[in-house]
Amino acid sequence: MSSLRGAVLMAAGMAALLATGPALAAPEDSVANPAAPEAAPTRPYTPVTDAMLQHPAPADWLMWRRTLNSWGFSPLKQITPQNVAGLRLMWARTLPAGGFEGTPLVHDGVMYIPEPGDRIEAVDAATGTPIWHNERKYPADFKGRGGTKRNIAIWGDLLFSSGGDGTVYAVDARTGKQVWEAQVTDHHKQPGGPSAGPIVADGKVISGRACAVAGGPDACVVVANDALTGKELWRTHTVALPGQPGGDTWGDTPRDKRVTVGTWNPPSYDPDLHLIYYGTSIASPTPKFELAGNDKDYLYMTSTIALDVNTGRIVWHYQHIHDFWDFDHTFERLLVDTAVAPDPKSVPWINPRLKPGEVRQVLTGAPGKTGIIYTLDRKTGEFLWARPTVRQNVLEGIDVKTGRPINNPAAEFTHPDQALDICPAFTGGKNWTAGAYNPETHLMVEPLQNLCSVVTSAGPKTGPGQLGMDIDYRAVMAPGETNVGTIQAISAVTGKTEWKYQQRAGTMSLVDTGGGVIFAADAVGHFHGLDDRTGRALWDVNLSAPISGFPIAYGVGGKEYVAVGTGSSPEASGLGRMTPEFQTQNANVLYVFALP
Repeated sequence: MSSLRGAVLMAAGMAALLATGPALAAPEDSVANPAAPEAAPTRPYTPVTDAMLQHPAPADWLMWRRTLNSWGFSPLKQITPQNVAGLRLMWARTLPAGGFEGTPLVHDGVMYIPEPGDRIEAVDAATGTPIWHNERKYPADFKGRGGTKRNIAIWGDLLFSSGGDGTVYAVDARTGKQVWEAQVTDHHKQPGGPSAGPIVADGKVISGRACAVAGGPDACVVVANDALTGKELWRTHTVALPGQPGGDTWGDTPRDKRVTVGTWNPPSYDPDLHLIYYGTSIASPTPKFELAGNDKDYLYMTSTIALDVNTGRIVWHYQHIHDFWDFDHTFERLLVDTAVAPDPKSVPWINPRLKPGEVRQVLTGAPGKTGIIYTLDRKTGEFLWARPTVRQNVLEGIDVKTGRPINNPAAEFTHPDQALDICPAFTGGKNWTAGAYNPETHLMVEPLQNLCSVVTSAGPKTGPGQLGMDIDYRAVMAPGETNVGTIQAISAVTGKTEWKYQQRAGTMSLVDTGGGVIFAADAVGHFHGLDDRTGRALWDVNLSAPISGFPIAYGVGGKEYVAVGTGSSPEASGLGRMTPEFQTQNANVLYVFALP
């Protein structure tokens, strides 16, 4: 393994790169925050169509996980296990202060970066030279912040983002000038900005909301807007309201107390079935004895919901757990057409009606904090199989005939000031840090954590708890584990774990590539290259700050590039507290690597 070490120091508002190994040394023509040209040359721009979103050019990265099926996979093959040790830093760009969890987009050789504070910047993807930037102009009475945005979307000649002031808006991809905006929520009544931007599906801008407790049920919505005009086309609540289907699952909970079932991350989309797939978070408060009781489902919390792209109607839903621990299930859903042949030695929960080896249109992956892999029929929501990855004790089992989850009663709160040993931790066995699916190996590669928590319900002794959820928590290592982070490669066909990569630090997001290299980030600043067939470590660089951005791979002029951004996030901070021996800085920098 070639081990590369470097450090990033922030001084006078810019990054100075100091390399102690040759692989972090930038070539003479590389740039760090270059000045914009006096007059930006006219650049060719190809409007992005629905067909391009469904089948992007290999060199492009057009959305959060590159494709509507959320694979997080680039088909580029220039960087391989044989040459990855030769990667060099091509350019680096300091980003504005604030939490950074962004995913750059790349189209026609231009990179579009979602930055803190509802700022979008366009730069030359090969050199980092700036082209334009757009900074959201908030209403005078808006008292919030733009917050962290994990993604933006592109379609036609427009870019789309979700504003911290409750808007969705479009800017011209050529100039950065705003074209339209539409109000989704009222920032006066429904505070709390979205952590995710939209996607575009069939010419519709689809966006969800995180929905804080104070926002009430009307903040918990998925909304479609016309991509050309911004006109609202439909709106769907992600909480089941009184009188609606599923409304009785909240018992006698009044309408204004049905809160916090948000979406948090972008959805996946199947253009043939015309279905949008969102994951949802918890219902608040977390201890359900404070609501209508522990026996209620509180739809649509911790569920996958499939929405008709034309109407917003919820076609089906599948509830993964009944949540008492703030175990959101809002993470990426992988859409795969595959043979389904779960191995009973690896997979404890298998639908008895499943015919082993039959090819199905599935939705799969680790959608929630439990780290459990679920495979569902994505047309109907039928449960097919599920298996755990890391230690968990909240789910006792699954009724394999119905797919209904069976909670562990000993893990459910029944009264105030009750302390429970819960696995995994609040930071999740899995979290919003994204994995990938490789269609060549048929492996799902998931960044996971070996952590548990002592979770205590709010009460006179405990106090109000954290994050308004009426629980307090303290993370601990899972029994028998010394490494926080693990990456597991799991067959989408059989459910077997084909390889594991273990490391002391917590894992963050990753991207897989057609060349056979996975690029994986971690919470203490290391960016790794792994062999995607074996998990063998091939390359490593220390960027000295938590890597909370989503890595991507793209091409310009026949050269393959890999980009990733460092920056702070609650997930990286929580994982970092478990490994105090690593010293990191808070530095928002976008790094771009390539072969010389």
